[in-house]
Amino acid sequence: MLISAPSGGGKTTLCDLLLQTLPNITRAVTTTTRAPRPGEEHGRDYYFFTPEEFQRRVAAGEFVEHATVFGRSYGVLRSELLDKLRSGKDVLLNIDVQGAETIRQRAQSEPELKRALVSIFLTPASLAELETRLRRRNADNEPEIQKRLATARQELAHWNNFDYLVISTSKEEDLRQALVLVEAEKMRAARAQAPGY
Repeated sequence: MLISAPSGGGKTTLCDLLLQTLPNITRAVTTTTRAPRPGEEHGRDYYFFTPEEFQRRVAAGEFVEHATVFGRSYGVLRSELLDKLRSGKDVLLNIDVQGAETIRQRAQSEPELKRALVSIFLTPASLAELETRLRRRNADNEPEIQKRLATARQELAHWNNFDYLVISTSKEEDLRQALVLVEAEKMRAARAQAPGY
């Protein structure tokens, strides 16, 4: 399951809640070139690569998707994603809109990925609400907030490229809606196990 949202839209919170709620879901650990924040651990929170190591792996075709966002490179290793899918786990991807498009394109040529892919676009009901959330989290200065809002305007134009749209209202309601979608996708004929008569 791929969850995407504008910065401040609530995707990380929703992903954390899904991981706490669903026993068979695991997170695909993303790779980044940014430095670890206090308390973050390599292999648990992110795979922290130097820009040189990241580019070497890009050249070797090891990523399902990769992008540079706000001056830092991020990506999902193909092995990280497919190994978890093959172990029988549902895999949760917390991906920006640009990365989601790349994964959708990649899935067209990879049947295993295409069969597993379900995408959700999560967004507050308005840009004003998104701005309120960005300011409330108190993580960015004013130019950074304006940059994130400008990016969000562009990202919002792509909501209809996703399988589902969830209008974010509260953590509890966002989780409820996501759980409904997870359950519905498990019952989809292409994914369900036929009863043994």
